[in-house]
Amino acid sequence: MVIGVRAMLARFQLPRGREGSRFLLVSLLICLKCSATHAIGDVIWAVNCGGEGHTDVHGIRYEKDSAPVGIPSDYGKTLMIDRVVPQDQILYQTERYHMSTFGYDVPIREDGDYVLVLKFCEVWFTSPNKKVFDVTLNGEHTVVENLDIYNKVGRGVAHDEIVPFSVRNGKLKVNGETSKINGKVSVEFIKGEYDNPKINAIYVMKGTVEDVPSLAPLPGVQKEPEEEEEEDELNESKSSKSRRPSGPKVADPYSEDDTSTILLPVFVAVGAFFPLLFCLCKL
Repeated sequence: MVIGVRAMLARFQLPRGREGSRFLLVSLLICLKCSATHAIGDVIWAVNCGGEGHTDVHGIRYEKDSAPVGIPSDYGKTLMIDRVVPQDQILYQTERYHMSTFGYDVPIREDGDYVLVLKFCEVWFTSPNKKVFDVTLNGEHTVVENLDIYNKVGRGVAHDEIVPFSVRNGKLKVNGETSKINGKVSVEFIKGEYDNPKINAIYVMKGTVEDVPSLAPLPGVQKEPEEEEEEDELNESKSSKSRRPSGPKVADPYSEDDTSTILLPVFVAVGAFFPLLFCLCKL
């Protein structure tokens, strides 16, 4: 198998220079993406807030939201949500909000390590400091403080808040704080002085933070081709100025010619002229 791969690579001609490096990098990323598998933890509870049931690309089954408090909305369907695959857009397009504090009760029946995953997307506001709120766990622990979704990622962009916690002997432990529970943990979205708190989707898994599937990276600002060319030219110019010679400096042979070498033909001509003149005079 290894010999066959080596033979194939030997016959395959890669582009040279910078294009070759880019080709190798892209190929490596594609191979890693195709071959990597992500083992997620045991999801014990999940809800697509404000929307219907949905199973995402990781196999997590979100139940239909039937919470009695709050207002469901699917206004986010007017947007294409960034950082998430098309089939899971719905998890960030529907939401539940309320004009005061509201929340959900999560059943916790076993001791262990857990992770709370809160999914958000700002679909209405186009500037920061409009919708800002806290999230508490078990009515006592602030696990997300002053969340401003737009300020974090902008409008129409998926954002997850990940909160690890543990349950031991009827006690919840999170962020170094402890409180008692009775078979369930409440997750509340606290109304503050800004617009209504909200949540797009939520789930709890038994496991660790490493078991949680991550969103795609935030979109970056790409340089225009002209800017890249100008930067390359500038770098090449700087490189040529600062480049050191590979050996000792070679003297210019023409700059060191002796003046006598240049005047030699004149002396020869003068030396030949006087004997010739002497002979002519004798005639």
